Amino acid sequence: MIRDLGYRCGRPKAERPACAVPVPGVSLPPVATQPLLRAPRRSLRPGPARAPAGASEDDRSDSVWRVYQQLRELIISGQLPPGARIAERAVAERLALSRTPVRSALHRLQQEGFVSSTGGGRDQRLAVTPLTQEDGREIMLIVGHLEGLAARNAAGLPAKRRTGLIRQLRALNRELAVASRERVAVARIFELDEAFHAAYVAVGISPRLRALHSAIKPQVERYSRLYISSLVDELPTSVQEHEVIVRAIAKGDPDAAQRAVETNWRNAAARLQRVIAELGERGIWPAAWDSAAPAPTNGRPARRR
Repeated sequence: MIRDLGYRCGRPKAERPACAVPVPGVSLPPVATQPLLRAPRRSLRPGPARAPAGASEDDRSDSVWRVYQQLRELIISGQLPPGARIAERAVAERLALSRTPVRSALHRLQQEGFVSSTGGGRDQRLAVTPLTQEDGREIMLIVGHLEGLAARNAAGLPAKRRTGLIRQLRALNRELAVASRERVAVARIFELDEAFHAAYVAVGISPRLRALHSAIKPQVERYSRLYISSLVDELPTSVQEHEVIVRAIAKGDPDAAQRAVETNWRNAAARLQRVIAELGERGIWPAAWDSAAPAPTNGRPARRR
């Protein structure tokens, strides 16, 4: 499936049995290939026939949204891994669409940080954004600020409205504590942690914050799916930080709630950076590979001899 999207390693097929991008000087354990973290397989299925030249604006908008949603889901789940090349023409042919909605969808994915580009004009190349130390830290700090504001709003709710939320947060954090002791499946740990944060965000987030949060939070999932198995040893610390959040919301202290959430995410960013430093960043293309690629001829790659 990835091959159909134009995912290339920049070398002849016979020389690349695994098509993996090595990180110089770093030996990477098989973190991303654990069955427990593997998302269900998805595929880009052919859609309806290409829209005619006179297609309505709504039809074109629907096509852009469909391409955007499918590519975004494949990137978040890891089916399109960090550094995977994405060819506009290949995506359009796979979905039986014109290149116009595909180009618009890829542009939006670039704006949101899921896709990055190198070069310009005919030499422009699109790829799934790599997972790096600095990018991971930045995304987690942004999410921390957004969820901190949501926790602040949640702590400011009337006591009766906070009662059910506190009960839910404590139940989820108890399950996380048990999971940290019994070494349950890392996929379950991921679900519990997501549910804990989603609970107070759901009641405390404003429409504007929700839009920002929905665009940024899925990028954290990319890191979590790949590196969470190496972060489970830090789970007891995270459980303690969650308890501070719960107490602040229970007391109705907005300042303390916001501070506790931001601290939790800031510490999570530091923990992630340590793991990436040990295991390596993912999806970085060596500059030598790009410079060694054949020069295009009339918009088409030159044939290898």
